[in-house]
Amino acid sequence: MNFTVTRESFDRLTSYWNESSFGLKWGSVFILPSWLETWWHTFQPETELYLTAVRDKSGIIGIAPLHLKDGEARFVGSPDVCDYQDFIIVPGRETEFYEVLLDDLARQGVNQLDLNAVRPDSSVMTSLVNVVENRGGVVNRREEDVTVEMDLPGDWEKYLDSLDKKQRHEVRRKLRRLWGAGDVYYHCQEVSLEDVGGLTDTFLKLFSLSREEKADFMTSQMQVFFRSLAEAMAKIKLLRYGILEVESHPAAMIMGFEYDQAMYLYNSAYDPQYNSLSAGLLSKVLCIKESIERGRKKWDFLKGAERYKYQLGGGEIRLYSCRITIK
Repeated sequence: MNFTVTRESFDRLTSYWNESSFGLKWGSVFILPSWLETWWHTFQPETELYLTAVRDKSGIIGIAPLHLKDGEARFVGSPDVCDYQDFIIVPGRETEFYEVLLDDLARQGVNQLDLNAVRPDSSVMTSLVNVVENRGGVVNRREEDVTVEMDLPGDWEKYLDSLDKKQRHEVRRKLRRLWGAGDVYYHCQEVSLEDVGGLTDTFLKLFSLSREEKADFMTSQMQVFFRSLAEAMAKIKLLRYGILEVESHPAAMIMGFEYDQAMYLYNSAYDPQYNSLSAGLLSKVLCIKESIERGRKKWDFLKGAERYKYQLGGGEIRLYSCRITIK
């Protein structure tokens, strides 16, 4: 079968994402065109952008969101802001896609791929590894981190019943204390372009008040990224801000994305003066409740093994880095 390899733009990727007839699997928010473009324009790595589509006579069979430098290819994105990544491929066409991609990368002088972080169910782990090894290449896999997620039941009481007895008691006790604290209001909303700037300001202000390591993470460049990402994701109607207010003051917020029947908890922030009300934790609990009521199927706490994720019902999935030598 004849294949062609074409260089693409972010705008072209957006058109492919908008057109479901291509049949491409966009497996997470971290590989959507808006996310990739925001990362690229914010961090401006001194590398060659390699957005490549592989096609046959039926159309596109896969897309490689990579950038190249000194004979090495990496995903567009970085592990500190992209929890896990993958290639974008029509299901069932993975082997063909990777064979053609590896040949083209070799023609570009690329002999190494450094891919992280990837899930065990990613096409990297289920297909690319086999293709590389069958060609005589070398794959070094290393556990990098964990991501934590859970399937959501059909109603709130079933969710509470799924927690162990101690955690179920703690959630109910803390919620009673919160609701008894006065004028308390929680809402998790799709964010409009008109509101995104002000809500992001509030989120970043709370972020600066949170734990010291959170404040250290939010450099001026990272603030630019968060603001640009919030606007980009609001534009495609995926951004959600969950806001817990006490006496009309924002006590805690979560920044998340609702995509493909899942809620992604991207980051969170809280005002320490509301620690006695467990505002940070309960902003997540109430968002889980809201997601269940909206019929969402999965809640993704994302990368990191923080204890609360397991207490709220999450199960961990290992994340890997793959360093591949092409032969």
